[in-house]
Amino acid sequence: DGSTKIMNRKYAVCLRNRGYEHSLQVGKLYEIIPDGKAVEHDTIRVIDDEGEDYVYLAEMFFPLDYT
Repeated sequence: DGSTKIMNRKYAVCLRNRGYEHSLQVGKLYEIIPDGKAVEHDTIRVIDDEGEDYVYLAEMFFPLDYT
């Protein structure tokens, strides 16, 4: 079921994009890619506007919790 796949994904809202204006839009929802190493370094891996998964500072995003 497609809705189950969507609910298993994690998303975050971009809060600021300074230095990444071409890759991120403030207020836009981005899919989070699980990355344990990124978390260890206070970063987050998301799929950006260029369609690439890239690591950004976690403080640039507000993760959403569906539980």
